[in-house]
Amino acid sequence: MTKALEEIVFLVEEALEGGYTARALGSSITTEADDLENLRVNVVDAVRCHFTDGPKQTRLIRLHLVRDEVLAT
Repeated sequence: MTKALEEIVFLVEEALEGGYTARALGSSITTEADDLENLRVNVVDAVRCHFTDGPKQTRLIRLHLVRDEVLAT
């Protein structure tokens, strides 16, 4: 059994082939989706599957969206 955390932070990045990937910081949870709306659903589902200690669940899930931009000068 994995004990739930008070808050878990996911690093969200745009995938090279399209869509998004999310990786939890400090936990071995990853998921992906074609758009942000479905990614949110997948993240919640992945957290629920990972923390299986019954009624005590993670209270907050924070998504940190990282987006690279290249600017020419």
